[in-house]
Amino acid sequence: MELSDLGYDHWFQQKREQLQRPDCDVARITRVDRDRYLVRNERNEVQAELTGRMSFGAESSQDLPCVGDWVLVQYHNDGAFAIVHELLPRRTYLRRKAAGRNVEYQMIASNIDTGLIVQSCGDRLNLRSVERYLVMVNEGHLEPVILLSKSDLVSAEDLEKRIAEIGLVQGGTRIIPISSVTPGGLAALERSFKKGRTYSLLGPSGVGKTTVLNRLLGEEVFETNPVRDKDGRGRHTTARRQLTILDNGALLVDTPGLRELGVIAVSESIQESFSEIRELSEACRFNDCTHTTEDGCAVLQAVERGEVSLQRYQSYIKLRKESEFHALSYLERRKKDRRFGRMIKAVKKQIRK
Repeated sequence: MELSDLGYDHWFQQKREQLQRPDCDVARITRVDRDRYLVRNERNEVQAELTGRMSFGAESSQDLPCVGDWVLVQYHNDGAFAIVHELLPRRTYLRRKAAGRNVEYQMIASNIDTGLIVQSCGDRLNLRSVERYLVMVNEGHLEPVILLSKSDLVSAEDLEKRIAEIGLVQGGTRIIPISSVTPGGLAALERSFKKGRTYSLLGPSGVGKTTVLNRLLGEEVFETNPVRDKDGRGRHTTARRQLTILDNGALLVDTPGLRELGVIAVSESIQESFSEIRELSEACRFNDCTHTTEDGCAVLQAVERGEVSLQRYQSYIKLRKESEFHALSYLERRKKDRRFGRMIKAVKKQIRK
């Protein structure tokens, strides 16, 4: 195996050279479990830990490695253990607002080429959930692909209806119906995978992500729970993030189901995910139109005419307000953190005197 088989290319090589650490080797983070890491190189996969400088010098969780990151390591114990010294810049990323009231980013994975957004045909199609995942994928500069899992549970007519509904949300995005129980149900997905490219399964709990991963691997590597009788949904099983190499050479990251998918400062990706509203806004009377109460707002006029659904418009406004609110809170918290850091440095300096 070569590093290129793990997704390493000239872009990452340039970033490595800029760090000027010839004493270190390149490896990729394949698993994170709290403060424990697995790293993989051309030869094998070993346990790793961070240097004290990385662990305690990180200003936020974004500065710590996540699944998919490329890092510079030094090996010990005849290559059986690694110390992570440097984190290479990320080309793409998946992140969200941390769950709960904490206004902070949570890294999900990095250096992903394609985000596979899984929605179950066994449930009522949640277009608002699809929109949120598309915003996250677009923010991180990934290619979005939507997987309609459990397609065997609906008729061909209903399946076409769901595909058409998603097309109205994000025209041009590839939509692949899949089934883990019917012959050839994953064939179209497998044909789309390319050696050395990294894919990530995304979606809420119970849509069948882990089952899909097991079918792609050809064996029950990861635990799944049975479907619930009351609603036909699987229960959440994945509690960690892990990068796996498939038989065809593609790399796949399974992620936990996300109960909350908050956004922070993602105005550009919201505009990209709601491209029809962005295009309409160019005809608004005011350049700084908020699309809420202004006269001459082309977006509001399109909603009144039924060209943009009220539900989609409301989702756009909600996401935008949420993004702006959390962005202000995040910036204010960062300012406080920096002020506190400067105070600590000043106190230490005074003590040394």
